[in-house]
Amino acid sequence: MTHNIQRHVIYEHQSVRDALIKLNDLKVDPILIVADKNLKLLGSLTDGDLRRGFINGLTFDNQIIEYIQPNPLFIYEDELHLADINDLRKRNFIVIPVLNREHIIVDMLNLTRVQSLIPADVVIMAGGRGQRLMPLTENTPKPMLLVGEKPILEHNIDRLAKFGIKNICISVNYLAQNIIDYFRDGASKGLSIQYVHEDKPLGTLGSVKLCQQNEHDYVMVMNSDLLTNIDYEAFFQTFIRSGADMAVATTSYQVEVPYGVLEVDNGNFVNSLKEKPRYTYYSNAGIYLVKRELLSFVPDREFYNVTDLMDMLIRQGKKLVSFPILGYWLDIGKHEDFRKAQEDIKFINF
Repeated sequence: MTHNIQRHVIYEHQSVRDALIKLNDLKVDPILIVADKNLKLLGSLTDGDLRRGFINGLTFDNQIIEYIQPNPLFIYEDELHLADINDLRKRNFIVIPVLNREHIIVDMLNLTRVQSLIPADVVIMAGGRGQRLMPLTENTPKPMLLVGEKPILEHNIDRLAKFGIKNICISVNYLAQNIIDYFRDGASKGLSIQYVHEDKPLGTLGSVKLCQQNEHDYVMVMNSDLLTNIDYEAFFQTFIRSGADMAVATTSYQVEVPYGVLEVDNGNFVNSLKEKPRYTYYSNAGIYLVKRELLSFVPDREFYNVTDLMDMLIRQGKKLVSFPILGYWLDIGKHEDFRKAQEDIKFINF
């Protein structure tokens, strides 16, 4: 049983005192989901339910089942991506059990911890040596370097979890066991984490094909050495609403020319003059969304970068959409980047 479930479930055979103790411990999200020994949903229980029960003459000797709300809101796990988070919040729901079709509790949707539910599996590239950060990476893989109190990779995983991401595959190589020992199977965070090992460099998308997670029709791929508070929900919605085959997150990069710039035609005739212009370009931010079906174009166990797929989509006239990151983004590739991250983490909300 995952921590998410364990935290909020109370069994029908437990006492009213057990329920009061557990509700007191919950504090910010004080609701219990009542289940039988097989985790089949029976009802919900709050302080208010217990209080009303006592007013109506029930005592500590009565069974929990006599206090419960017998028809609580729930969501089937195969319909989870359809849930309207904003509507549920407006209706003051906090914790909602997620059931399989046999009405067995398989998870808890906690709206104090989740901002949205993005129906995508995620692949994180974490196999690089971090050569430019030596000697820091001599015994520690770059994704596990601490920024503030957490490894870079944990900042990324925790932010993904806030947007309802459950399935994460991490591509590892250099000092892989350090990463595996730290995150294990992800259960402590209510996630499912698996790992793939690159025996040889396969590029950004080559290793994606090794991952076996196929729960969703969309795959998010990202580098592990990024520090960002990107709005993943807006990223996903931009991708869906555009009807694109693939989306790439981008960061703006401005170039200021300190001179007057002439624009000329093929005959060297001047068409316009711009005095000290500023040009804005968009750089690849290392985060991508792609329809799973497009992975069929990626060769098996061969080197294939995400930019290879992007080039192919452009050549074939398919839709590739850019999503400019309006928040914070930093690629931690060099020592000065790492020092900057240590300062920024004090002020940026991740």
